[in-house]
Amino acid sequence: MNRRSYNAIASNWDAARSALFGHEPAFLDRLLSNVPLPGKILDLGCGTGRPIAEFLLKRGFAVTGVDQAEDLLALARQRLPEGRWLHAHMESFEPDEVYDGAVIWDSLFHVPREQHGPILQKVVRSLRPGAKLMLTVGGSDHPAFTDTMYGHSFFYDSLTPEQTLSILKELGTVIEHAEFINPPTTGRDKGRYGIVARVA
Repeated sequence: MNRRSYNAIASNWDAARSALFGHEPAFLDRLLSNVPLPGKILDLGCGTGRPIAEFLLKRGFAVTGVDQAEDLLALARQRLPEGRWLHAHMESFEPDEVYDGAVIWDSLFHVPREQHGPILQKVVRSLRPGAKLMLTVGGSDHPAFTDTMYGHSFFYDSLTPEQTLSILKELGTVIEHAEFINPPTTGRDKGRYGIVARVA
């Protein structure tokens, strides 16, 4: 889902999404607070590898990036050859390593909500005890919808923040941090919510 649209806008997306901004550095600090170098980090929905995987690789971490859009991955492989880049859908990807941390940043809400629990379950199971997961979800209760970016349509769906936190707790994680990155509005913006959860 959204593969063709992201492939179509690969160059636009690459130019627009080149540096960390807003809450991202603080969330990454929380994710990495107990990860020794060269810890293994899973980046599910990695896109072009910028800016998050690039940030991790430059600091000496080993990154496995997973994305469904071939053209985004091509940019990641070209720019960041030291990373491990896998072509797969989030729903079907099966982790083949034990990771010291995981990132699902601005990607889970591109997947139908009924898949969110199974995706979170397999990611949590791939983490060593004490490892952390950093993710974003939608910030409000709303039906699935489509929106446009650079003239192409994209699918969005999400559980509420409360539902996501409940799933993570049921999976045995401890919520270390959770906050609205941007609160929902009465208009187009459904909101965005960030979470850092630790495997107990």
